[in-house]
Amino acid sequence: MDFEKITLPGVEDKRPMIIAGPCSAETEDQVLETAKQLKKQGIKIFRAGVWKPRTKPGGFEGVGVEALTWLEKVKKETGMYVSTEVATAKHVEEALKHNIDLLWIGARTTANPFAVQEIADTLKGHEDIPVLIKNPVNPDLELWIGAIERIYNAGIKKIGVIHRGFSSYDKKLYRNLPQWHIPIELHRRLPNLQIFCDPSHIGGRRDLIAPLSQQAMDLRFDGLIIESHCTPDLAWSDKDQQVTPDVLGLILNTLVIREMNQTTENLSELRKQIDEIDMTLTELLAKRMRVAREIGQYKKEHDMPILQTMRYDEILSRRATDGASMGMDQDFVKTIFESIHSESVRQQMEIMNKIK
Repeated sequence: MDFEKITLPGVEDKRPMIIAGPCSAETEDQVLETAKQLKKQGIKIFRAGVWKPRTKPGGFEGVGVEALTWLEKVKKETGMYVSTEVATAKHVEEALKHNIDLLWIGARTTANPFAVQEIADTLKGHEDIPVLIKNPVNPDLELWIGAIERIYNAGIKKIGVIHRGFSSYDKKLYRNLPQWHIPIELHRRLPNLQIFCDPSHIGGRRDLIAPLSQQAMDLRFDGLIIESHCTPDLAWSDKDQQVTPDVLGLILNTLVIREMNQTTENLSELRKQIDEIDMTLTELLAKRMRVAREIGQYKKEHDMPILQTMRYDEILSRRATDGASMGMDQDFVKTIFESIHSESVRQQMEIMNKIK
C-alpha cells in the first residue's frame, strides 16, 4: 500500500506530531478553554471525543452532533486543526459536514470489520481527509491490518495508526498492555505507515504518560495523541489519565528525540555480537530438542504420557525465577519457555506417532 504522509499546513513536519485535547467534549466552555490553553503550549491539532462508546450503559456517552459546532468554533477562534472519533457512517457524515480535519477509528470499531467497511464506504469521495486507525481491543495484528486495507481501498491514502495498547484481565500496571512487539511488527510489514502512540489509554494514569511517550519516541513512533483537559479532575470521562495543558507542555519539553544517524558503523561490532549470540542460542535450542526427542523415545518405549504436568510447572516456575535473578522480566522468560516446551511436545508427538 502506497500511503501518503499526514501533513497539515502550518504543522511542522517533525517527530513527534502532537494531537491533544480532552477525552470528551463536555461543554462549549470546557472545549474552548482547553483549546486556548493548548494553543499556548504550541499544540496545533486539537482532539475531543464527540461520541463516546462506553463499556456499560449509563455512563457519559458524549454530547453528539452539538459538540461538533464547538470544534468548529475552536478552528475559528484559535486556528487549530480539529479531530474526533467516528464509529458509524452517520458519524462520518456529520464530521465531514462540520469541517473536521482529521478522523480516527476507535479500538472497538477496528475490531468490527462490518463497522470499518461502513466507515470506508462513507469516506469514498473524501480522499483528502487523514484517518488514524487505533489497534483493535485484542492483540490481533491481522485484524488491524484488515481495517487499514478497508480504509485504503476507499481511496484514503493519508492513513496512520494509533497504538493504544491491548485489553487484558491482568492490569498490574497498565490499563491496556503495550505489547510493543505488535506495532513494531506492523511497522516491519508496512514501513511507510505513520504510527502514533496513545499513552493516555495505555497507562490509564497521568503519571505514566511521560515514560510511555518517551518509550514511543525511542521506538521511533511518528506522533503522540494525548488526553489533556483544563480541569482533568472534574472530567466527565477518564479523568485519571488526563493532564492539564501546562503539564502536557512540560512532558513534551522533556522528551528526548533520538534521530537515526545516516551511518550505523558504530553499531556494527555490537550487532555482530548479537548475531553470534543468536547463532549460539539457535544451536543450543537444537541441542535441547535432540534431548527432548530422546526423552520422547524413552516415553514411547515405556508407555508413558508425553505431558508431565508437574514437571512442566516446575520448569516454568524455576526458569522464571532464574531469569528474574538475571535482570529479565519473569513473564518474558515464561513466554520463551512455554514456546520451547510446545516445540518439545510437538517433536515428541512425532516420535510417538511414528510407525516402526
